[in-house]
Amino acid sequence: MTAQAPDIRSVRARRTFWENAKRTLASAPFSAWFGMVIILIYAICAIFAPWIAPYGEADVVGKAYLPASAEFWLGTDQIGRDLFSRLIYGARNTIGIALITTMLSFLVGGTLGVLTALMRGWLDQGVSRIVDAFLAIPVLIFSLMLLAVFGKVQFFMEHRWVLLVIILGLLDSTRVFRLARATAMNVVVMDYVESAKLRGENMRWIIFREVLPNILPPLITEFGLRFCFVFLTISALSFLGVGMQPPTADWGSMLAENKTLINFPAVGFPWIRKPFYPAIAIALLTVAINFVVDWVLHKTSGLRDEH
Repeated sequence: MTAQAPDIRSVRARRTFWENAKRTLASAPFSAWFGMVIILIYAICAIFAPWIAPYGEADVVGKAYLPASAEFWLGTDQIGRDLFSRLIYGARNTIGIALITTMLSFLVGGTLGVLTALMRGWLDQGVSRIVDAFLAIPVLIFSLMLLAVFGKVQFFMEHRWVLLVIILGLLDSTRVFRLARATAMNVVVMDYVESAKLRGENMRWIIFREVLPNILPPLITEFGLRFCFVFLTISALSFLGVGMQPPTADWGSMLAENKTLINFPAVGFPWIRKPFYPAIAIALLTVAINFVVDWVLHKTSGLRDEH
C-alpha cells in the first residue's frame, strides 16, 4: 500500500490562513500589540503561577508589612505573605474565574439568543420578557443578595468560585442574549437562510453554517468587553469581602487587605503604595483587553484607516 498524498487544497488553505494571519498581525497598531503582549504576560503568569512565584500562595514567609527587598520584591502583606507571589497567584484566580464566567454567559445567552431569533413565537416573547426583568436589576446589588443567600451553603462555602461563576455567568448572560438575538434577527431573514430551510436543513446546520459565522465578529468583540466587566465585578465583590475568601489570592481582596497602607509610601518608591500593586494589575489588564478589542472591532467592521 502506498501512503496517501496530502490534499493539495487543504495544504493551500492552511498556508493561506497563516499568511493572512501574519499580514493581519503585521498591520496591527502599536496599541493592539501592547495589549496582546500584556495579555500574553498575564496568561503566562496565570498558567505557570506555581513555577513563577517564589513562595506559595498562602505561605507566611516574613514579618508583616516588610518593605520591598531582594528577598521580597514587593514586600509582605498584613500577616507576612509575599505580595509578589500572591499577585501572580491572583492572576490565576481572578482571570481564570472571569474567563470561565464569561464563557458560561456566552454559552447560555448566545444559545438562547440565536434560538429565539430562529424560532420566534412564544419562546422569543417568554425569554425576552424574563431577560428584560433581570436587566432592570443592578448586577452588583443582585449579586450581593444572591451571594448572601447561597453563600452559607456548605458546598459553596468550600468552593466559593463555583458560586461566583454561576451567579455572575447567569446574570451576565442577559446582556449576551440581547446582542446575540439582535444580530441573529438580522441574519435569519436573509435569502441564504431561507434557502437552507427550503432545502430541509436541520436547525444545527442553519445555526452553525449559516447564522453563527455571520454574527461571530460582534460576539468576539462583546466577549472581550464582557470579560472586562466580569473581571471588574469579581474584583469589586472580593474588595467588599463577599467574593473570593481568604487565603485565596485575589486582586480585589488584596486591595482591601492592604488599603490601610494607602498613606504610606513604599521604601525607595515614594510614588507607589502597596495597595497600588493589585490596582495597577487590574487596570493594566482592562486597558490591554480594550486595546485589542478596539482593534478587532475595527478590522471586522470593514473600516479602513485614513491616511
